[in-house]
Amino acid sequence: MREKAKNAMRLVLEAARFEVEEVDEPLDLSAVRDSACLLVLCSNDSELIGQFDKTNYSLMVDDQEMSCKKLLFTLDKTIVTENCIQWGIDEFVRYSGEAVLADIVDRELTFDLTPGKAKKAAVAAASPAPVEEEHSGITISHYPVKITEQAAMRTGGVQGTAKLRFIPYFLFHYISSGEQVYKDRRIPFDADGWGAINAINGIKIDLDGKLLEETEIPGNAEVADPHIRKEEASERIVTELIERLTQKVRIKQEKGDAIFYEEKTLKPDRKNITIDAKQVYIPVWQIRGKKIVEVNAFTGELLSEPMDEGVEVF
Repeated sequence: MREKAKNAMRLVLEAARFEVEEVDEPLDLSAVRDSACLLVLCSNDSELIGQFDKTNYSLMVDDQEMSCKKLLFTLDKTIVTENCIQWGIDEFVRYSGEAVLADIVDRELTFDLTPGKAKKAAVAAASPAPVEEEHSGITISHYPVKITEQAAMRTGGVQGTAKLRFIPYFLFHYISSGEQVYKDRRIPFDADGWGAINAINGIKIDLDGKLLEETEIPGNAEVADPHIRKEEASERIVTELIERLTQKVRIKQEKGDAIFYEEKTLKPDRKNITIDAKQVYIPVWQIRGKKIVEVNAFTGELLSEPMDEGVEVF
């Protein structure tokens, strides 16, 4: 429990813009931000908590001594401290949720650093109010934008101009059936799956159609045009599926004193394969700074290859 609590507390503190590091036992974490220093203990041990509550801690930073405040997380509702910021279940649930929200809306989490029972906090009021999103009037079948512009810049490691682009894909569902019998061997060709092909550069990825949305996209977004036709993508899927399902069968035969092997290549019949394909879009943040990077706005993945083959790197 303690290890999981420590990891969760790290996420909360990082959402409040603290620099967090692990420390030696019996403590768990240290967190520094500007002139504030916190030492964190996650425990239900009353003796350990009592020692933590009465001990004064300090940290030397650049030859300057900094007094540390103490943050305690405990599930024991009977424990009361005088010199700690004390969090129980309610505070932990609240701040964990607000840390996630702070990351989504790109704001800084704040909480009261006054010793004693935790005070209620909210996402910083000083943060800018959310700007009402401008709509484009264009409705397409796409995967939702889950990654903010600032989060994409952090993932990409660059600051610059970010543009939201919707990249076309052909989402396909394939079904293969049938079988072939050779000698005493029965070879089935049953297969059922999903996937997608980038309609610009032809890169194939795994993709599930269950999370698609048919909604209006933001007004400042760009919708890229496909370079590959749906028929071409479907033909490629069929060809690759046939290659994947093709099997070589080797059969041992004896004739008199001789033993020989016969090898036969068996392929599925094209007429037993059906492909259902539709055009969908994946949102991508394209960030132009010292270099150009792209981040999948649905998964948060940093792309090693540009979604659009036309991207130029200067």
